[in-house]
Amino acid sequence: MTAAHLVASIGWTLVEFTWQGALIGCAVALAMSLLRNARAEHRYAVACTGLLLCLLWPAAELAARLAGPQDLAAQPMSTFASGLLAGPLDESWRAVFERSLGWIVGTWGVCAVVLALRMIAGLLWLHRAAAVEASDPVWQARLDRMAQAAGVARTVRLRIVAGLASPVTFGWWRPVVLVPASLVSGMPPHLLEALLAHELAHIRRHDYLVNLLQNVVEALLFYHPAIWWISGRIRAERELVADTIAARQLGEPRRLALALSELERRQFSTQHLAQAANGGNLMQRIKQLVRPDTQALNWKAALPVLGLALAALAGCTSTAPVNPFAAMPDNDTTSPIAKFNSCARPVYPADALAAKIEGTVTLGMLVKADGKVREAVVRQTSGNGSLDEAARAAIAKCSFQPGTVNGAPKEQWTEVQYVWVAS
Repeated sequence: MTAAHLVASIGWTLVEFTWQGALIGCAVALAMSLLRNARAEHRYAVACTGLLLCLLWPAAELAARLAGPQDLAAQPMSTFASGLLAGPLDESWRAVFERSLGWIVGTWGVCAVVLALRMIAGLLWLHRAAAVEASDPVWQARLDRMAQAAGVARTVRLRIVAGLASPVTFGWWRPVVLVPASLVSGMPPHLLEALLAHELAHIRRHDYLVNLLQNVVEALLFYHPAIWWISGRIRAERELVADTIAARQLGEPRRLALALSELERRQFSTQHLAQAANGGNLMQRIKQLVRPDTQALNWKAALPVLGLALAALAGCTSTAPVNPFAAMPDNDTTSPIAKFNSCARPVYPADALAAKIEGTVTLGMLVKADGKVREAVVRQTSGNGSLDEAARAAIAKCSFQPGTVNGAPKEQWTEVQYVWVAS
């Protein structure tokens, strides 16, 4: 696999995810609208499924490109993108994308690394806080009793941290709850217990692992607004689910609502750390605990989403995939023929010649109506990259007798084989 093959594979995958992410985002938005009065667990499952699809769809497409021939990496794979690039603007739009693939991949790589480093820095801060910050034996004993009552079998450690905005839970195998020192000293104990019950609900549901995956997806696909919207909905619904579990465990939702109201009164920051299992709107959570209401469907807001989703689906189903090597129509069609006397013989690479490496390479040539080669790709390798590239570069300079359809010259793909024999 060459560097050009890798860049083309990643670049086209990133480009195609623009419409893939939009389609998934529309589907999630419609599902969330239909489930607006359902349990938070159901909306949470829908949002998590949508985010997982946002990761798996481009990952599967990238794997297919990398495992396939080089020509597969240099073209759109989906019927939707192929349809967009198969019309009269094919040449200009495709050329724009192909010229920009290097910049697209480079910019994406730099931004993804920056976001990954930010996530790692957050993890390191959390682990350092868990290792060096003090504990409180009294509150640790209370947390142990609450964890046992909540059915959490693992040991949950508690650490008191100065300057922290709100309680934070992280870790899966050895979970840790970081509690702001200001809450330990200034909040009534029964309200702080309610907040700890909420954190234990996160531990019981393994929310840390889901949040970790969220951060990975956000770092990889940061450029798509649908990722941030779906991820935000996951965090908001996750808090509502944890609130429900904690309120059930406490037996009094009002106590948790009062604890959240105290956080709001103290004007704590709503920003979350890289791996914190928190989020959502405090006032919305308080309202849901104290007086949940039925939400009416806002059709005016749903119609644009529905229209975008239908347009994307129509594009996927109504356009046929563009295969550059597909057979041409049967009516009076001729294929391009190479004029080998118009170009120089490919030069045998010195290292391959010295090693007596031989083989046959099959090339795909896109021949324009004037007989010149627009694009040359390796369809079947000879087994040696230098032989493949030497044959491709030389034969791409040849002139061809153009292919015709009903007697008129037309741009077409054809295959050319070149046999390397060391002599």
